[in-house]
Amino acid sequence: MSDVTIAAESPRQPEIVRLLEALDLYLEALYPPDSNHLLDIEALAQPNIRFLVARNGEGSALGCAALRVFSAEGYGELKRMYVDPAARGLKIGRRLLAAIEDAARGEGLAAVRLETGIAQPEAIGLYRAAGYREGPPFGEYRPDPLSLFMERVL
Repeated sequence: MSDVTIAAESPRQPEIVRLLEALDLYLEALYPPDSNHLLDIEALAQPNIRFLVARNGEGSALGCAALRVFSAEGYGELKRMYVDPAARGLKIGRRLLAAIEDAARGEGLAAVRLETGIAQPEAIGLYRAAGYREGPPFGEYRPDPLSLFMERVL
C-alpha cells in the first residue's frame, strides 16, 4: 500500500476520535481500568505530544500513534497506537512505529519506551521485531502483572 501517508495531525477530528474510541473499547474489553493508561483527546493535543495519522490515498484514516516527549529525561513514550481492523496486515503499524521513532530522533531523544498489555501478542510481536526490549516500569508506571514495559534505544 504505497499510497499511505503518515503526517502530524490534530487528534481533534471526528474520524480520529472514532479510531480512539474503537481503541478504548478494545482495551476496556481486555483489561481492568487500573491497567489501562489511556490519554484522552485533550492530553493528546498538548504541546509535548506528536500525534501522527496514517491515511490512504483517498484520505481515510487507517491508524494513529502518539509520541509523548520527555525532553529532560531523554526519551519519548509511544501512546495510543492503533490500526483500524480493516487496514491490518498492510504494515501500517510498522510504518507508524517507524514514523514515531523518526519523530523521537527529530526531538533529540535517545530512546522510545512503551507500555502494552500482555493480552496483545500482535503488538508485542511488532515491538520485538522492531528491536524493542523488555524493561522495568518507567515514569509514573508501577509494576502491573498485566503490563509489559519495553524500550528501544535509537
